Amino acid sequence: MATHRKHLVRDFNRHITCSICRGYLIKPTAVTECLHTFCKSCIVQHFEESNECPECGIQVHETNPLEMLRLDKTLEEIIFKLVPGLREKEEQQESEFWRKNKIKSNGEDGPRAKKSRLSDEEDDDGKGGDYHRSDPQIAICLDCLRNNGQSGESIVKGLMKKFIRCSTRVTVGTIKKFLCVKLKLPSSYELDVLCNGEIMGKDHTLEFIYRTRWRLQGDSAYPMVLEYRPRIDFG
Repeated sequence: MATHRKHLVRDFNRHITCSICRGYLIKPTAVTECLHTFCKSCIVQHFEESNECPECGIQVHETNPLEMLRLDKTLEEIIFKLVPGLREKEEQQESEFWRKNKIKSNGEDGPRAKKSRLSDEEDDDGKGGDYHRSDPQIAICLDCLRNNGQSGESIVKGLMKKFIRCSTRVTVGTIKKFLCVKLKLPSSYELDVLCNGEIMGKDHTLEFIYRTRWRLQGDSAYPMVLEYRPRIDFG
């Protein structure tokens, strides 16, 4: 009887534990394409490097797998009821984390400090709470433009994940900073960003480029393709 109960507990635990960290599901988050569930922090971190489900390997989304995640509040409540003390432990750990990691820039505690690199750089109105989450979004493809023998090609490489989604208000200047970070280039490194072979100015927004360069050139394909290369000095 005891052995049978142990098997039942082990089989049930399989449904309330995360296959990535092997712990109980914290903020259980389901992948809508396959319904596999993971800790929210575990699956978000996984999708920074891959767009495939870590459980079954299916492609979750071609460009932005984070769109295909849904928090399962019902499962979260069930787990908290089944595992005594888990809720209190998590709340204590979260509170302790934010106490130790106070946001020095504005003196605030908590998750509001989490923002993407693109939104962090592109805060036109200076309001710390607006990270363009309510802005219209655009998907773009960042392609490395290669010209044989061009200076700087040895350090300017293609991105591992070249498809991104961001606010239409993001500027070319911010895209350049993003590329320097991802390609591990010095912040002062000069890049050209082009659309349909034309160099884009650093203050051009993605919406402006889409309306005046991409769409009007007859390129109705989605996402919009921007190419980058080491800056060419025409003297």
